[in-house]
Parts: sequence; structure tokens; C-alpha cells
Amino acid sequence: MNELEAVVLAAGQGKRMLSGTPKVLHPAAGRPLVAYPVRAAIEAGASRVVVVTSPSTRDAVSAALAAALPGADLEFVVQESPRGTGDAARVGLTRVRAERVMILCGDTPLLRSDDLCALVGALEQDPSARLALLSAHLEEPAGYGRVLRDPDGRVSAIREHRDLASDAERAIREVNAGVYVADAAALRDALARIRSDNAQGELYLTDAVALVSSLALRGDASALAGVNDRVQLADAEALLYRRVAERHGAAGVTVRSGARIDDTVMIEPDAVIESGVVLRGATSVGARAVIDVGSVVTDSVVGAEAQVKPYSVITSSSVGERAQIGPFAHLRPDSAIEAEAHIGNFVETKKTRVRRGAKANHLAYLGDGDVGEGANVGAGTIFCNYDGFQKHQTIIGEGAFIGSDSQLVAPVTVGKQAYVATGTTVTRDVPDGALAIGRIKQENKAGYASRLRARLSAQKRG
Repeated sequence: MNELEAVVLAAGQGKRMLSGTPKVLHPAAGRPLVAYPVRAAIEAGASRVVVVTSPSTRDAVSAALAAALPGADLEFVVQESPRGTGDAARVGLTRVRAERVMILCGDTPLLRSDDLCALVGALEQDPSARLALLSAHLEEPAGYGRVLRDPDGRVSAIREHRDLASDAERAIREVNAGVYVADAAALRDALARIRSDNAQGELYLTDAVALVSSLALRGDASALAGVNDRVQLADAEALLYRRVAERHGAAGVTVRSGARIDDTVMIEPDAVIESGVVLRGATSVGARAVIDVGSVVTDSVVGAEAQVKPYSVITSSSVGERAQIGPFAHLRPDSAIEAEAHIGNFVETKKTRVRRGAKANHLAYLGDGDVGEGANVGAGTIFCNYDGFQKHQTIIGEGAFIGSDSQLVAPVTVGKQAYVATGTTVTRDVPDGALAIGRIKQENKAGYASRLRARLSAQKRG
């Protein structure tokens, strides 16, 4: 096969998005919109992708694609003024070196590499054709360019909706999907001959179709839709989430209805992702792990056989094998929960390592800490890590026991096998094996309660 490259048109501002963010950079299932057609082109065999941007969006689009598709062979070229898709394609073709080129739109996240491979194959099988395009059949084609065919069924032209000349043309249900594979030289020649005498006064890429021997391959309409506003973005993202769930299901992962898994997430077989779970960014989930109902995991690692119980939030953190998190736990960034450790209900961690087998099962805040193996942190414990200016570290030794309702004022260390009695405020280091206790002595006054009740009752009546 002749060498193949791609041009992705990503210069549009997307005014209907009503946003300061360029349309092609709006996220869908964890990636910017433009990343999907670029990836599809690469997976379909494009050795290189030229991305056409506007002057104001070049840097942002370049940075977004570098982050989304590291290592991809991309080149960026600027369309200096918005003169239409034909001009954008012409600008992109100035950087194309291959004999054949794909022309794709940057706002088509549902495009699959299989669709492109089929289009490349159709062009190869028809030696008389110089351009192949994807089309789709729509019952409601309003707004789309129509595919016009000659009596022999060959594509004769694409007529944009605003330029439809007759009721017969309006009745056509076959529409252009804006996806092309073409002989690069033939397309360059055609683009040099198109004119802007149309309703929008722009150079239409579609006008080149009438100047080149073309064929159309029908595809799945739902897979070819573009994104022009927030409603279409939501519809496209819903389908992307469904595809991601199906992909993981085919690989041995149980994904319940209603889970939202970004395209970037990795999940190993036999993991279970329950309903209402949201997995975002660079998250990975190990084999046989369970992410239970309503949990949100972002840019984090969850180890094999770990359990993330309902409504827990984990961000930029790690959870070790067979660890248990939640329910209603909050792991803030840089938390490292090692194997078999427990972080229970309403426990919050931040920049803290909880080592193997350690437990904080109830209502605690562990910030800037290091909790040793097998240590136990009681309910209501607080690591007082911030003095108003700086953060300080709390270190708890292996096997230590922190009684409920204790406050550990950092910087402070509790030694190995040490005890901190319930209700203690720890302000000094506790040696290995020692007991720290800091309580006001309890005093019981016999008979005082009845006298107190009588006095308070009288005050209320008075």
C-alpha cells in the first residue's frame, strides 16, 4: 500500500459551544475531542498526522495532544484566517509527504479506526477513484451536506445544506460524514480550483469531491457524528463511555450499568466496577479489585483484590493489594495506602503513607503522616499538621496504638509498640513501648446531679 498520512482539521472555534475553550479541546471520556480522530488515523495506518489549528489555538492543541497521545508523530500548521474547510485542508496538505492522505475533522470523537481502514480498502479496490468518503443514512438529514450520485451510482458532488437547490436534493437521506481518503496530488489540484461562491462565502472541502473521481462508503451514522454544541458533546460522551465499558467487559471486567470509565483507565480481569462509579484519568485497577457504588477514583492506582467501598473518593493516590477503603473515605493527593491496610468510614488522608496492615477505621484525619505497619489509629484522631504557615509530619511507629479522640501535634513521633491513651493531646515524642497520657483528672461529686437538675429546672420556669 502507498504511504498514508492524515490531516486533522482543528482550527474551528466552535461558537455554539459558548465557551472560552476551543471546541476540539473539550473533554469527552477523559480525552480532548481532537485526540480521538488523531488516534483513529494512527491506528488505521497513518504514519504521520498533520493537525491544522488557528493562530490562537496552536499551542493549546499541541500541548493537549502531546499529553493525550505521547510519542505520536504529529505536526502542527496554522490556518491564518478562517476561510473554510477547503482552505484548512489546503494548508494541511502543504505538510503532507505521502501519496495518500486522510482528511478528518477534529470534532468527531466517535470515529473508529475500522471505519478508516474500510475507506482505505474501498479506494484501493477501485483503481478509477481518487477520493473515497464516508457517508451515512439519516432519517432527519437537516443540517448535513447531501451526497449526490450520478445515474451509475457514482458520487457526483456534495451539496451543503444551505446550498441545496431543489426539493429533490433536500429529500436525499445520504449525508456526508466529513471523512475522506484521497490521492494527495489529485486533492491538491482540486482544492486549487474550488471557489467561495456559496451561501457562507467560504472554500468548501466538499466542493473538491465534484472535481475528483469519487466513491462513497456508507458507515454507521451513530459512529460518524460530529460535535457542535454541549448537547451533542453529552451524547457523544455517553456513547464513548458505553464503548469503554464494552471493551473492558470483553476483557473480563464486570462493569455495572451507570459506571463512567474514562478511555484512559486501565483495568485488569476479574475486577468489578459497580454502578455509579467514576474512574478518571490515569487510573489503574488491579485484578479482582472491587470499586463499589458511587466511588470516584482519579489518577490513582488500586491494587489487586483491594476493596473500595461505597462513596469513597481517591485522588492521585495509591491503594495496595487487599487494602480496604471506605465507605465514605477520602484519600487526597499523595496518599499511599499499602497492602492490607484499612482506611474506614469518614477517614481523610493527605500526603500520608499508611503501611502494611495498619488501620484507621473511623472518623480520623491523617495529614502529612507516616503510619507504621500494623499500627492502629482510633476514632476521632487528628494529625495536627498545619501551624498556619507550614506543614509538619507525624510519624507513628510499627504496631503503635493511638487511642480514640487523640490529637497529635506535628512534628511528632510515636515510637514502635507505643500507646497513646484515649483523649490525649500529644505534643512531645513518645518513645518505643511507652504510654502517653494527657488527661485532666476526673472528679465525681456524689449527689450533685440531682441538685443541678433542680436548679436548672427552676431557672427555666422563672
